[in-house]
Parts: sequence; structure tokens; C-alpha cells
Amino acid sequence: MSRSTQVDDVVDANHVLFDEGIVDAFGHVSVRCENDASRFLMARNLAPSRVTPADILEFHVASGEPVTSAASRPYLERFIHSEIYRARPDVMAVVHSHSPAALPFAIARGGARRFVPVCHMAGFLGGVDHESVPSFEIRDQAGGASDLLIRSRELGAALALTLGERRLVLMRGHGCTVVGPSLPVAVFRAVYTEVNAKLLLQTLPLGEIEALTAGEADATRITNEGQAARPWDLWREQARRKRGLLAG
Repeated sequence: MSRSTQVDDVVDANHVLFDEGIVDAFGHVSVRCENDASRFLMARNLAPSRVTPADILEFHVASGEPVTSAASRPYLERFIHSEIYRARPDVMAVVHSHSPAALPFAIARGGARRFVPVCHMAGFLGGVDHESVPSFEIRDQAGGASDLLIRSRELGAALALTLGERRLVLMRGHGCTVVGPSLPVAVFRAVYTEVNAKLLLQTLPLGEIEALTAGEADATRITNEGQAARPWDLWREQARRKRGLLAG
């Protein structure tokens, strides 16, 4: 895959995530460079819906800093991305959002333990090797007077440590971060994290939750993510048409 194709994909991912209500003026998505695993692509500090190819910057995984010193102002929380890439060679894409339906589970005490997969599209939240969704408590690293932002390599490394080998980490009072082995899969997971959270919020008042078993979570994840191109192509086409980039 060429760099220009990856740039276009990052632009599309920003637009898709905005259109699906996962990000608003805030939030960001990145992809590891296919031809150089020590670098990744992400937009400059800009609202996702406004991102164009000219806004995509290249960053060093090792430092989280732009490759070009004269680059435009980067996101403050670029270290979410760089430190996860540094800790997880298997991760090829990262989405950070303030996912409104997922956020309550990062606020309620013990909420993360209740954030379980309840629909077949969200099997990635569980599985045999992923029994629970972790929650990052920034106070453990930055004390009780921080702005909750991951604005340093140290905080990014702590977040990556909390994420571990899982696919999503909640961030108390802040949002969540989702990772994937490809950009379409990471976007898929971000969208269905929100769907699963909405279903949980609707179901919790009705009674006891019947979550997917670990085996069901693994099986549904493999099936659904094996065809991640299906929703990705649809969402991307809709986003491009909405912005006048496609006819019709």
C-alpha cells in the first residue's frame, strides 16, 4: 500500500468516525506506516470532520514527535498513539474518542467490569484472553489535579501498560482508546464499542445482563472482523459522497 493510499485512508477514517458520532470536534485516529513500522500517520491538531490529505503528518513511534520539525501543530495526546505502537508491534491503528455511550462505564465505580460484550458485533470486547475491559486511572500517574489528557510519553506508556494485550481501554472521566490490526478493523471496533455501550445502557435498567461467553466473543469477533471491509467500504463511500468527493 502506498503512502498516499494510507493518507487517504486516515482522512476517510476521520470522516467516518465523525459521521458515526464517535468523535466530534475532538478525538483522533492514526495508522502505522506500512513501509516503516517506526512511524505512523495522523492528522495535525484539527477537528476530524475537517481533515484533508494536506493535514496528515508523519510521526516517530519512538518519541511521538513529527518527523518534520516545521510540521503544523500536532495533537496534544499524540502520545496515546506513539506509546501504544511502541508497546504493541501487532497494533496497526489506534482510535481515541470521547465515545459518549461508553464514557459512563469509565465514570461509574466498577463500571469497567460491567462493560461486557452483549451483541455479536462487539465480540472483540471479550474472549478467552480478554476477560474484562481495563480502565485507566490517570490520578495514579499524574495526581488529582491533571487535565486528564495524555500529554507526555510517560502518561502514554502508563496507558499502554493498562491496555496490555487487550483491544480497548476505558479512560476515567475522559473516553476510551481502541486498537486494531488494521485501520478498517480499528474503526469497526470504535463504532461497535459505542453500539455495545448503548445497548448496555438500555438493558441495565431491565435486569441482569446476559453477556456473550468467552467462546461466543471469540467466534463472533473472528467472523465479523474477517469481513471488516464490508462496513468500511460502506462508511467510506457515504463519507466521501457526503463531502462531494463522489458523484450521486
